[in-house]
Amino acid sequence: MEFKSLKNIETSFRQIRLFGIVMLCACAVIAISSVCFSLSFAEKQREKIYVLDNGKSLMLALSQDMSQNRPAEAREHVRRFHELFFTLSPDKSAIQHNIDRALILADKSAYNYYTDFVEKGYYNRIIAGNINQVLQVDSVVCDFNNYPYIAKTYAKEMIIRQSNVTMRSLITTCRLTNSSRSDDNPNGFIIEGLTILENKDLQTVKR
Repeated sequence: MEFKSLKNIETSFRQIRLFGIVMLCACAVIAISSVCFSLSFAEKQREKIYVLDNGKSLMLALSQDMSQNRPAEAREHVRRFHELFFTLSPDKSAIQHNIDRALILADKSAYNYYTDFVEKGYYNRIIAGNINQVLQVDSVVCDFNNYPYIAKTYAKEMIIRQSNVTMRSLITTCRLTNSSRSDDNPNGFIIEGLTILENKDLQTVKR
């Protein structure tokens, strides 16, 4: 009888120990799950920003990772530079204003093209001939696998004269490096090594 009682006590002890281990593991799982859930909930809450509208009401705004929007910002930066640099009107002050804004977005390579155009009298011919040059960017292809990023731009220029309209093909390539954001450079990029690969007439249509 004593041997059987001892055996029952040992079995009960093992069962209690197993039950204790199971309970301990269950408590650990619950605790870890609670912490993970709390961290996830707190992270989602940090993405919500409440903006006070003129001191009257609260508006909900959602924040996101800035890096997620960099490809779109890069393409917009390149597109904006080309529109400012290559869209010209027969007005000296307007040309200079747009060129100055474009040069803020690029390095000396763009300035070298500008001085070359000045020396060749390109802008003077635009003004004297009452010519409008309108740039239309078809696409901007960027490679974000390596830094600095490589961007290639495909665009068309319309040279609008009183007697005709000339369609011209423009293809350029450049590198993009990160820069500090400002009012003049809201996307935070700088164009480096601007190179005009193609700039040729496609067709001329009489007006």
